[in-house]
Amino acid sequence: MRIPKARIPQRRIPFVTGAAVIVAAALGVSGAYFIPSSISSSSASNTEMATSAQSLATSTISNTTINPSALPLGDGHVSSTPKSGYVDSCVTNFGNGRQGPSANVSDPWISTSSNTWDSLTKPAVEGSVSWPNAEYSISTSGSSRVIKSNDLPIDHTTGVFPISKSDPVYQYDTNPNSITPQTIDWTLPLNPTAATTPSCTSMGPIGILSDGVLLFNGLDAQGHDAAAHEVQDACGEHPESSGMLHHHDVPSCILDNATGSSTLVGYASDGYGIYAERDANGNLLTNSSLDACHGRTSEVMWNGTMQSIYHYDATLEYPYTVGCFHGTPTTGSRSAASGGATGGGAGSGPGGGPWGSGPGGGAVRHGRSQETGLPLMPPAAALDRHRAIQ
Repeated sequence: MRIPKARIPQRRIPFVTGAAVIVAAALGVSGAYFIPSSISSSSASNTEMATSAQSLATSTISNTTINPSALPLGDGHVSSTPKSGYVDSCVTNFGNGRQGPSANVSDPWISTSSNTWDSLTKPAVEGSVSWPNAEYSISTSGSSRVIKSNDLPIDHTTGVFPISKSDPVYQYDTNPNSITPQTIDWTLPLNPTAATTPSCTSMGPIGILSDGVLLFNGLDAQGHDAAAHEVQDACGEHPESSGMLHHHDVPSCILDNATGSSTLVGYASDGYGIYAERDANGNLLTNSSLDACHGRTSEVMWNGTMQSIYHYDATLEYPYTVGCFHGTPTTGSRSAASGGATGGGAGSGPGGGPWGSGPGGGAVRHGRSQETGLPLMPPAAALDRHRAIQ
Protein backbone atom coordinates (compact mmCIF):
# COMPACT_ATOMS: atom_id res chain seq x y z
CA MET A 1 0.00 0.00 0.00
CA ARG A 2 1.35 3.40 -0.95
CA ILE A 3 2.24 5.74 1.89
CA PRO A 4 1.00 9.26 1.12
CA LYS A 5 3.70 11.87 0.78
CA ALA A 6 3.87 14.57 3.42
CA ARG A 7 3.57 18.17 2.27
CA ILE A 8 5.02 19.76 5.40
CA PRO A 9 7.31 20.13 7.16
CA GLN A 10 9.89 17.42 6.41
CA ARG A 11 9.83 17.41 2.61
CA ARG A 12 13.14 17.87 0.81
CA ILE A 13 13.21 18.49 -2.93
CA PRO A 14 16.18 17.53 -5.13
CA PHE A 15 17.79 20.43 -6.95
CA VAL A 16 17.89 20.57 -10.74
CA THR A 17 21.29 20.80 -12.41
CA GLY A 18 22.48 22.13 -15.73
CA ALA A 19 20.55 25.36 -16.19
CA ALA A 20 21.76 28.91 -16.02
CA VAL A 21 19.50 30.95 -13.75
CA ILE A 22 19.56 34.72 -13.54
CA VAL A 23 19.13 36.14 -10.07
CA ALA A 24 19.66 39.88 -9.94
CA ALA A 25 20.64 41.79 -6.83
CA ALA A 26 17.60 43.91 -6.05
CA LEU A 27 19.56 46.28 -3.86
CA GLY A 28 19.10 49.47 -5.82
CA VAL A 29 21.88 48.60 -8.29
CA SER A 30 21.03 47.40 -11.79
CA GLY A 31 22.66 44.18 -12.93
CA ALA A 32 22.39 40.46 -12.52
CA TYR A 33 24.27 37.52 -11.10
CA PHE A 34 24.43 34.19 -12.92
CA ILE A 35 24.32 31.11 -10.75
CA PRO A 36 23.81 27.43 -11.58
CA SER A 37 20.30 26.15 -10.95
CA SER A 38 21.73 23.51 -8.64
CA ILE A 39 22.01 26.35 -6.12
CA SER A 40 18.83 27.35 -4.36
CA SER A 41 17.83 30.99 -4.85
CA SER A 42 17.89 31.27 -1.06
CA SER A 43 21.65 30.58 -1.11
CA ALA A 44 22.39 33.08 -3.88
CA SER A 45 24.09 36.38 -3.21
CA ASN A 46 20.82 38.26 -3.47
CA THR A 47 20.70 39.78 0.00
CA GLU A 48 16.91 40.18 -0.04
CA MET A 49 16.40 36.46 -0.35
CA ALA A 50 18.78 35.78 2.56
CA THR A 51 17.50 35.11 6.03
CA SER A 52 17.62 38.06 8.39
CA ALA A 53 18.34 36.65 11.82
CA GLN A 54 18.31 40.12 13.35
CA SER A 55 14.74 40.94 12.34
CA LEU A 56 12.78 42.51 15.22
CA ALA A 57 9.01 42.50 14.99
CA THR A 58 7.30 45.80 15.62
CA SER A 59 3.82 44.35 16.05
CA THR A 60 2.50 41.76 18.46
CA ILE A 61 3.14 38.11 17.60
CA SER A 62 0.53 35.65 18.79
CA ASN A 63 1.71 32.62 20.74
CA THR A 64 -0.87 30.45 18.98
CA THR A 65 0.59 27.34 17.34
CA ILE A 66 -0.89 25.55 14.34
CA ASN A 67 -1.05 21.78 14.09
CA PRO A 68 -0.11 20.75 10.50
CA SER A 69 -2.08 17.53 10.89
CA ALA A 70 -5.25 19.48 11.70
CA LEU A 71 -5.16 22.72 9.74
CA PRO A 72 -8.37 24.78 9.74
CA LEU A 73 -10.22 24.23 6.45
CA GLY A 74 -10.72 27.49 4.58
CA ASP A 75 -13.92 26.46 2.77
CA GLY A 76 -16.52 29.22 2.94
CA HIS A 77 -13.98 31.87 3.92
CA VAL A 78 -14.46 33.98 0.81
CA SER A 79 -15.44 37.62 1.05
CA SER A 80 -16.14 40.58 -1.20
CA THR A 81 -14.44 42.88 1.30
CA PRO A 82 -11.16 42.63 3.25
CA LYS A 83 -11.57 40.31 6.22
CA SER A 84 -8.99 38.56 8.38
CA GLY A 85 -8.69 34.86 7.60
CA TYR A 86 -10.58 35.26 4.31
CA VAL A 87 -9.76 35.74 0.64
CA ASP A 88 -11.18 38.99 -0.70
CA SER A 89 -12.01 37.57 -4.13
CA CYS A 90 -12.69 39.43 -7.36
CA VAL A 91 -14.73 36.38 -8.37
CA THR A 92 -18.00 35.79 -6.56
CA ASN A 93 -19.58 33.02 -8.65
CA PHE A 94 -17.89 29.66 -8.43
CA GLY A 95 -18.36 26.17 -9.87
CA ASN A 96 -20.45 23.49 -8.21
CA GLY A 97 -17.99 20.65 -7.77
CA ARG A 98 -15.64 18.15 -9.35
CA GLN A 99 -16.15 16.39 -12.62
CA GLY A 100 -14.83 13.12 -14.00
CA PRO A 101 -13.60 10.03 -12.14
CA SER A 102 -12.90 11.90 -8.91
CA ALA A 103 -16.35 13.51 -8.71
CA ASN A 104 -17.72 11.21 -6.02
CA VAL A 105 -14.49 10.45 -4.16
CA SER A 106 -13.92 11.99 -0.75
CA ASP A 107 -10.47 13.18 0.28
CA PRO A 108 -9.34 11.07 3.26
CA TRP A 109 -7.02 13.81 4.54
CA ILE A 110 -9.97 16.17 5.02
CA SER A 111 -12.16 15.84 8.11
CA THR A 112 -15.60 17.29 7.53
CA SER A 113 -16.54 16.62 11.16
CA SER A 114 -13.76 18.80 12.55
CA ASN A 115 -13.50 21.07 9.48
CA THR A 116 -9.75 20.47 9.28
CA TRP A 117 -7.28 18.88 6.89
CA ASP A 118 -4.09 16.91 7.45
CA SER A 119 -1.18 18.29 5.44
CA LEU A 120 1.10 15.50 6.68
CA THR A 121 -0.90 12.67 5.09
CA LYS A 122 -2.15 14.45 1.99
CA PRO A 123 -0.62 12.63 -1.03
CA ALA A 124 1.42 14.31 -3.74
CA VAL A 125 1.60 13.82 -7.50
CA GLU A 126 4.32 11.33 -8.38
CA GLY A 127 7.34 11.94 -10.60
CA SER A 128 10.52 13.99 -10.74
CA VAL A 129 10.65 16.15 -13.87
CA SER A 130 13.68 18.42 -14.34
CA TRP A 131 13.47 21.83 -15.99
CA PRO A 132 17.00 22.75 -17.17
CA ASN A 133 15.70 25.78 -19.08
CA ALA A 134 14.15 27.41 -16.01
CA GLU A 135 14.74 31.17 -15.86
CA TYR A 136 14.06 33.68 -13.10
CA SER A 137 15.59 37.14 -12.67
CA ILE A 138 15.10 40.10 -10.37
CA SER A 139 16.70 43.44 -11.19
CA THR A 140 16.16 47.08 -10.32
CA SER A 141 15.80 50.09 -12.58
CA GLY A 142 15.32 53.46 -10.94
CA SER A 143 12.29 53.19 -8.67
CA SER A 144 11.18 49.86 -10.11
CA ARG A 145 11.85 46.19 -9.52
CA VAL A 146 11.73 44.11 -12.70
CA ILE A 147 10.85 40.42 -12.40
CA LYS A 148 11.17 38.06 -15.33
CA SER A 149 10.45 34.35 -15.34
CA ASN A 150 9.35 31.52 -17.59
CA ASP A 151 7.34 30.06 -14.67
CA LEU A 152 9.47 26.93 -14.39
CA PRO A 153 11.08 26.08 -11.02
CA ILE A 154 14.76 27.01 -10.77
CA ASP A 155 15.67 24.83 -7.80
CA HIS A 156 13.51 21.71 -7.74
CA THR A 157 11.79 19.12 -9.90
CA THR A 158 8.05 18.85 -10.49
CA GLY A 159 5.66 15.95 -10.55
CA VAL A 160 4.41 14.47 -13.82
CA PHE A 161 1.51 16.37 -15.36
CA PRO A 162 -1.02 15.53 -16.70
CA ILE A 163 -1.58 13.22 -13.77
CA SER A 164 -1.25 9.66 -14.96
CA LYS A 165 -4.08 7.19 -14.43
CA SER A 166 -1.46 4.94 -12.79
CA ASP A 167 -0.67 7.58 -10.18
CA PRO A 168 -2.50 6.76 -6.91
CA VAL A 169 -3.65 10.39 -6.62
CA TYR A 170 -5.62 10.12 -9.87
CA GLN A 171 -8.57 8.82 -7.86
CA TYR A 172 -8.68 12.20 -6.09
CA ASP A 173 -7.50 14.62 -8.78
CA THR A 174 -7.44 14.01 -12.54
CA ASN A 175 -5.56 17.18 -13.57
CA PRO A 176 -5.20 16.81 -17.38
CA ASN A 177 -3.04 19.91 -17.83
CA SER A 178 0.58 20.02 -18.99
CA ILE A 179 3.21 22.43 -17.68
CA THR A 180 3.90 25.09 -20.32
CA PRO A 181 6.66 27.71 -20.09
CA GLN A 182 5.32 31.25 -19.78
CA THR A 183 6.82 34.66 -20.45
CA ILE A 184 6.49 36.71 -17.27
CA ASP A 185 7.64 40.35 -17.31
CA TRP A 186 6.53 42.44 -14.35
CA THR A 187 7.56 45.92 -13.30
CA LEU A 188 6.82 46.46 -9.61
CA PRO A 189 7.44 49.47 -7.38
CA LEU A 190 10.72 49.19 -5.50
CA ASN A 191 9.07 50.86 -2.51
CA PRO A 192 5.32 50.15 -2.74
CA THR A 193 2.81 52.34 -0.97
CA ALA A 194 -0.59 51.57 0.47
CA ALA A 195 -3.59 52.06 -1.79
CA THR A 196 -6.42 54.28 -0.64
CA THR A 197 -8.45 51.12 -0.08
CA PRO A 198 -7.41 47.44 -0.33
CA SER A 199 -8.43 45.59 -3.48
CA CYS A 200 -9.56 42.06 -4.28
CA THR A 201 -7.40 39.21 -5.55
CA SER A 202 -8.02 37.60 -8.92
CA MET A 203 -8.25 33.92 -9.84
CA GLY A 204 -4.93 34.21 -11.68
CA PRO A 205 -1.40 35.17 -10.61
CA ILE A 206 -1.21 37.40 -7.55
CA GLY A 207 2.55 37.11 -7.06
CA ILE A 208 5.66 35.03 -7.65
CA LEU A 209 7.76 32.98 -5.22
CA SER A 210 11.51 32.59 -4.88
CA ASP A 211 11.53 29.40 -6.96
CA GLY A 212 10.37 31.38 -10.01
CA VAL A 213 6.86 29.89 -9.97
CA LEU A 214 3.70 32.00 -9.96
CA LEU A 215 1.48 32.33 -6.90
CA PHE A 216 -2.34 32.20 -7.03
CA ASN A 217 -4.65 33.04 -4.15
CA GLY A 218 -5.90 30.38 -1.72
CA LEU A 219 -9.01 29.40 -3.72
CA ASP A 220 -9.76 26.66 -6.19
CA ALA A 221 -12.33 27.07 -8.97
CA GLN A 222 -15.15 26.09 -6.61
CA GLY A 223 -14.17 28.78 -4.13
CA HIS A 224 -12.79 26.16 -1.72
CA ASP A 225 -9.46 25.94 0.09
CA ALA A 226 -7.13 25.04 -2.81
CA ALA A 227 -4.20 23.85 -0.70
CA ALA A 228 -6.51 21.42 1.09
CA HIS A 229 -8.55 20.08 -1.83
CA GLU A 230 -6.31 20.18 -4.89
CA VAL A 231 -3.58 17.57 -5.19
CA GLN A 232 -0.25 19.15 -6.12
CA ASP A 233 3.25 17.74 -6.48
CA ALA A 234 5.85 17.45 -3.72
CA CYS A 235 6.58 21.18 -3.91
CA GLY A 236 2.94 22.25 -3.74
CA GLU A 237 2.43 23.24 -7.39
CA HIS A 238 0.37 22.22 -10.41
CA PRO A 239 -0.62 23.63 -13.83
CA GLU A 240 -3.97 25.18 -14.72
CA SER A 241 -5.71 24.84 -18.09
CA SER A 242 -3.34 27.13 -20.02
CA GLY A 243 -0.32 25.26 -18.62
CA MET A 244 0.57 27.93 -16.06
CA LEU A 245 2.37 26.32 -13.13
CA HIS A 246 1.43 27.87 -9.80
CA HIS A 247 1.38 27.59 -6.02
CA HIS A 248 -1.56 28.40 -3.74
CA ASP A 249 0.62 28.75 -0.66
CA VAL A 250 4.31 28.90 0.21
CA PRO A 251 5.28 25.22 0.11
CA SER A 252 7.56 23.29 2.42
CA CYS A 253 10.37 23.13 -0.15
CA ILE A 254 10.70 26.91 0.32
CA LEU A 255 9.71 27.16 3.99
CA ASP A 256 12.21 24.48 5.03
CA ASN A 257 15.02 26.80 3.90
CA ALA A 258 13.48 29.85 5.58
CA THR A 259 14.62 29.06 9.10
CA GLY A 260 15.51 32.50 10.49
CA SER A 261 13.23 35.05 12.06
CA SER A 262 12.36 36.57 8.66
CA THR A 263 13.06 35.44 5.10
CA LEU A 264 11.84 37.02 1.88
CA VAL A 265 10.18 34.21 -0.09
CA GLY A 266 8.44 36.11 -2.88
CA TYR A 267 6.72 39.23 -4.13
CA ALA A 268 3.04 40.08 -4.47
CA SER A 269 1.97 41.84 -7.67
CA ASP A 270 1.49 45.12 -5.80
CA GLY A 271 5.24 45.15 -5.06
CA TYR A 272 5.13 44.19 -1.39
CA GLY A 273 7.32 41.34 -0.20
CA ILE A 274 6.03 38.00 1.04
CA TYR A 275 7.98 36.82 4.10
CA ALA A 276 8.26 33.73 6.22
CA GLU A 277 8.49 35.14 9.74
CA ARG A 278 9.04 32.91 12.74
CA ASP A 279 8.70 33.42 16.47
CA ALA A 280 11.36 32.59 19.06
CA ASN A 281 10.33 28.92 18.90
CA GLY A 282 10.67 28.74 15.12
CA ASN A 283 6.91 28.73 14.44
CA LEU A 284 5.43 30.64 11.52
CA LEU A 285 3.09 33.48 12.37
CA THR A 286 -0.65 32.83 12.48
CA ASN A 287 -3.67 34.73 11.21
CA SER A 288 -4.17 36.29 14.63
CA SER A 289 -0.94 38.28 14.15
CA LEU A 290 -1.90 39.61 10.71
CA ASP A 291 -4.32 42.12 9.24
CA ALA A 292 -7.20 41.61 6.80
CA CYS A 293 -4.81 41.42 3.82
CA HIS A 294 -2.66 38.80 5.61
CA GLY A 295 0.18 41.18 6.34
CA ARG A 296 1.71 43.38 8.99
CA THR A 297 4.42 45.97 9.56
CA SER A 298 7.66 44.75 11.10
CA GLU A 299 11.40 45.16 10.67
CA VAL A 300 12.71 42.99 7.84
CA MET A 301 15.48 43.07 5.25
CA TRP A 302 14.22 45.08 2.28
CA ASN A 303 16.26 46.60 -0.55
CA GLY A 304 19.44 45.68 1.27
CA THR A 305 18.71 47.33 4.62
CA MET A 306 16.69 46.53 7.71
CA GLN A 307 13.46 48.49 7.48
CA SER A 308 10.18 48.60 9.33
CA ILE A 309 7.81 48.12 6.41
CA TYR A 310 4.51 46.53 5.51
CA HIS A 311 4.66 43.05 3.98
CA TYR A 312 2.62 39.88 3.59
CA ASP A 313 3.29 36.76 5.64
CA ALA A 314 3.28 33.07 4.76
CA THR A 315 1.25 30.96 7.18
CA LEU A 316 0.30 27.30 7.47
CA GLU A 317 -3.34 28.29 7.76
CA TYR A 318 -5.66 29.61 5.07
CA PRO A 319 -5.50 31.99 3.21
CA TYR A 320 -1.75 31.24 3.31
CA THR A 321 -0.32 34.39 1.66
CA VAL A 322 -2.32 37.35 0.30
CA GLY A 323 -5.89 37.90 1.42
CA CYS A 324 -6.32 41.22 -0.38
CA PHE A 325 -3.96 43.75 -1.95
CA HIS A 326 -2.61 46.35 0.46
CA GLY A 327 -1.08 48.23 -2.47
CA THR A 328 -2.03 48.65 -6.11
CA PRO A 329 -1.54 45.52 -8.27
CA THR A 330 0.67 46.22 -11.22
CA THR A 331 -0.03 45.81 -14.91
CA GLY A 332 2.37 43.32 -16.45
CA SER A 333 2.45 40.82 -19.25
CA ARG A 334 2.38 37.08 -19.62
CA SER A 335 2.20 34.77 -22.58
CA ALA A 336 2.88 31.12 -23.26
CA ALA A 337 6.42 30.62 -24.52
CA SER A 338 6.81 29.00 -27.92
CA GLY A 339 7.93 25.42 -28.23
CA GLY A 340 5.92 24.04 -25.33
CA ALA A 341 7.26 22.37 -22.25
CA THR A 342 10.63 20.67 -22.42
CA GLY A 343 10.71 18.79 -19.14
CA GLY A 344 10.60 15.02 -19.22
CA GLY A 345 7.12 13.72 -19.90
CA ALA A 346 5.43 17.12 -19.79
CA GLY A 347 4.93 17.70 -23.50
CA SER A 348 3.41 20.84 -24.90
CA GLY A 349 0.47 22.30 -23.09
CA PRO A 350 -2.52 24.33 -24.23
CA GLY A 351 -1.72 27.54 -26.03
CA GLY A 352 -1.47 30.87 -24.34
CA GLY A 353 -1.33 34.31 -25.78
CA PRO A 354 -0.96 37.89 -24.73
CA TRP A 355 -2.29 38.62 -21.32
CA GLY A 356 -3.32 42.22 -21.66
CA SER A 357 -3.51 43.11 -17.99
CA GLY A 358 -1.26 41.94 -15.21
CA PRO A 359 -2.16 39.95 -12.12
CA GLY A 360 -5.09 41.53 -10.37
CA GLY A 361 -4.74 44.86 -12.14
CA GLY A 362 -8.11 46.51 -12.58
CA ALA A 363 -9.85 43.27 -11.72
CA VAL A 364 -13.63 43.22 -11.90
CA ARG A 365 -15.69 40.90 -9.77
CA HIS A 366 -17.26 38.39 -12.09
CA GLY A 367 -17.89 34.71 -12.57
CA ARG A 368 -15.34 33.88 -15.25
CA SER A 369 -11.74 32.73 -14.90
CA GLN A 370 -9.49 35.78 -15.11
CA GLU A 371 -6.61 33.75 -16.50
CA THR A 372 -8.55 32.04 -19.32
CA GLY A 373 -11.76 33.99 -19.81
CA LEU A 374 -13.69 30.72 -19.60
CA PRO A 375 -16.59 30.07 -17.25
CA LEU A 376 -15.30 28.83 -13.94
CA MET A 377 -17.23 25.57 -14.37
CA PRO A 378 -17.34 24.55 -18.04
CA PRO A 379 -19.73 21.80 -19.21
CA ALA A 380 -18.70 18.27 -18.36
CA ALA A 381 -18.49 17.46 -22.08
CA ALA A 382 -15.76 20.07 -22.55
CA LEU A 383 -13.14 18.22 -20.54
CA ASP A 384 -12.49 16.15 -17.49
CA ARG A 385 -11.03 19.25 -15.91
CA HIS A 386 -8.84 19.40 -12.88
CA ARG A 387 -11.61 20.37 -10.51
CA ALA A 388 -12.78 22.75 -13.25
CA ILE A 389 -10.33 25.49 -14.29
CA GLN A 390 -7.54 25.32 -11.73
